[in-house]
Amino acid sequence: MINIVIAGPRGNMGREAVKMVERETEFKLQAVVDRRNNGLNMKDVEGMEELDVPIFEDMSECFQQVACDVLVDLTSPETGKKHMLTAFDYGVRPVVGTTGFTDDDIKELSEIAKEKELGALIAPNFAIGAVLLMKFSQMAAKYLSDIEIIEQHHDRKLDAPSGTAVKTAQMISDVREPKKQGHPDEKEQLSGARGAEYEGMRIHSVRLPGLVAHQEVIFGGEGQSLKLRHDSFNRASFMPGVKLACETVMNLSGLVYGLDQIVD
Repeated sequence: MINIVIAGPRGNMGREAVKMVERETEFKLQAVVDRRNNGLNMKDVEGMEELDVPIFEDMSECFQQVACDVLVDLTSPETGKKHMLTAFDYGVRPVVGTTGFTDDDIKELSEIAKEKELGALIAPNFAIGAVLLMKFSQMAAKYLSDIEIIEQHHDRKLDAPSGTAVKTAQMISDVREPKKQGHPDEKEQLSGARGAEYEGMRIHSVRLPGLVAHQEVIFGGEGQSLKLRHDSFNRASFMPGVKLACETVMNLSGLVYGLDQIVD
């Protein structure tokens, strides 16, 4: 049995994570951490009446009062980092699904996880299909090196480009030499028209209501084009990845960045 605490239970991802943990027989939801409803029980919160689980506002207080093996954090980069540091202090293994961590953040958290000999996982995207898209893109980039990425998300997403798009570009860069794409003398008539640049690749971010999480990677070659696309139509699509992360992190010693590192 893996004892789990979820931070951010009222968000769209958090609600799905609560359902998933309650559904899986090898998981036990011990508590949730929320910036509202401190001291209440989830059964006292509208829409969560069937769950007899305490709500804490302070992460340290939560860990002091309930048994926890894994923290699932679905909040924000700033809050998520604080929660990870607290989890390490209490010997808890964090699984974090927020994007926007800096390279310095990852380095700092990796060093602490290694020192504590605790498993930890930060995933820009928990959808198995999105992870496969990253891996397929890396394979294709060995042969088609002119690449543009278009990522589309809901209009409440704070960071752009998405962590998934950045992670995809990073994975591609492992097999692709940096190169300038397009006409060498091209000029943007409107600033930003060509999107962000990562080692010559272009990344375009779309933010619209009605979207969830979508990404297309387009490869161009002599007389040909290849398009790889993944779509998440609801947050339930991320839960198999969250489940896998919670199971895997128990056997890790150190921080892993990206679900692609644990998907064969």
